[in-house]
Amino acid sequence: MQMASTVDASGNPIPSSSVLMASSKHIGIRCHSENFEFLKCKKKDQNPEKCLDKGRDVTRCVLGLLKDLHQKCTNEMNDYVGCMYYHTNEFDLCRKEQQAFEQKCSLE
Repeated sequence: MQMASTVDASGNPIPSSSVLMASSKHIGIRCHSENFEFLKCKKKDQNPEKCLDKGRDVTRCVLGLLKDLHQKCTNEMNDYVGCMYYHTNEFDLCRKEQQAFEQKCSLE
């Protein structure tokens, strides 16, 4: 199963649904505080403009993480993302690739 790269020509991550799903555990850990601050802001004020800075912090964190993951475990990430893409983001069908990815790029 072959799909397009997880990064663009300049090396920046492409946050497709498969990339985000495959990286979701890492995002939850690494970007926890940014997500927490964003949700806290949204709860305090429903005006979307009030939380743009917090949203940018979340985006910056996620894109930085994706870039790090791609550099640290390129093949394992591409295999896992490719499987998720092929199987329409069904985790259960990609456990082998998930295990290899999480072994190479630990969740810490």
